[in-house]
Amino acid sequence: MSILSFLFGGKPQQNNITVLSTADFKTAITDKKVQLVDVRTQNEFDSGHIQKAVNIDIFDKTNFISAFNSYNKEEPVYIYCRSGNRSKKASQTLDSLGFKQIFDLKGGFMAWH
Repeated sequence: MSILSFLFGGKPQQNNITVLSTADFKTAITDKKVQLVDVRTQNEFDSGHIQKAVNIDIFDKTNFISAFNSYNKEEPVYIYCRSGNRSKKASQTLDSLGFKQIFDLKGGFMAWH
């Protein structure tokens, strides 16, 4: 279990993936420069997103994987979608790409409000 998941009481899903509650997710990304990714479609992103998030659409498989080439695999990545299903798949993909600390927002953007 990572230090952050221990501190925030997150639920480990896999070795490198931790699902965080909305409150813990907000605490983790507040006042920090973090790798924050919204994996919804561009239209969903344009209709509202978490401040400082970058949109990388999971449905665009080719660009999805290549977009993460510029990300630091050793630094935490915070990820979310609309309800949690796509971000779960995206987290598993990032895990397979070698990312070490992946934090998934439980309930997605719907829970954020």
